Amino acid sequence: MSKWYISSGDKCEVVVSTRVRLARNLEEYPFPAKLNAEGKAQVNALVRDALLGGCEEDLSYIEMESLSRAQAISLAERHLISPEFASAPKGRALMLSEDESVSIMLCEEDHIRLQVMESGLALDSAYKRADNLDNAVAQKLQLAFDERIGFLTQCPTNLGTAMRASVMLHLPGLSKSGQITKIAATVSKLGLIIRGAYGEGSSPIGDLYQLSNQVTLGISEETALSNLKAIAQQLVAQELNVREQMLKSPAWEDKIFRALGTLQNARLLSCDEFMQLSSLVRLGIAQGLLKDVSLESLSELMADMQPATINARENQNLTAAERDELRAKAVREALS
Repeated sequence: MSKWYISSGDKCEVVVSTRVRLARNLEEYPFPAKLNAEGKAQVNALVRDALLGGCEEDLSYIEMESLSRAQAISLAERHLISPEFASAPKGRALMLSEDESVSIMLCEEDHIRLQVMESGLALDSAYKRADNLDNAVAQKLQLAFDERIGFLTQCPTNLGTAMRASVMLHLPGLSKSGQITKIAATVSKLGLIIRGAYGEGSSPIGDLYQLSNQVTLGISEETALSNLKAIAQQLVAQELNVREQMLKSPAWEDKIFRALGTLQNARLLSCDEFMQLSSLVRLGIAQGLLKDVSLESLSELMADMQPATINARENQNLTAAERDELRAKAVREALS
């Protein structure tokens, strides 16, 4: 089965993907930070059994300690788990669908961190799937919930709905024109936040930004999703307008074709250079300048060419230089 990201959804010229994440805890157990190994094993088993027998998703169960370090970090590179989850595997488990659109971290910051990812702008459908998974757990297990403050979570900032919804945006126009800082200040007043693709503290590699809700208390899931969708659509319109003006300059068209030429011919490619060049190529594809490369093939490369993912595929702890050579070869073969 092909991975979820090897497809293009609504507003795919700007919106790369959608993610809806729900945090949940079991009422009878302390938060993971206060759980011993036996308690974590019990929580993992309870949630595993509830989901494997009660949801429509086809999920596999993975003990994180069974994975190599490269395999674990590769999962974080593909946004399936958090970097923190990858770095401390003891007592933790992952439930994952075959196409990787559903991933559920067990005993991370909370007992359950379930997320659904879909291509393009797909907040409604991603939330529906996440809600179905949540209901499957709630039918068999008692979740920690308070009538006044909602779902109880280890971090107070998640109280209430305990839902974080986000859209991954490719914003080369707004980024290059220097408008991102102003946009970040504006959306923060609306209960949203925009930051790098890997969340808090990350830089926007490849002009990829994550727009997500900040407010979870005193607001419904439906309202939060509606607000996020409205702002995402506004940013799409702004980005497309800036692109139209940008691409009137032959210099930008030249940058796009040079980027593709470099990817098709380079013998060494660092991950940063690959992401920067891919941003330009993605822009060229979305604007109809590049006809022989698809967004789907580029999205697949962007997932497969990350450092730990290359190490995991080769089953070796490669040096940066060795990875750069392998990355360049793989990109040449995919794009030529």
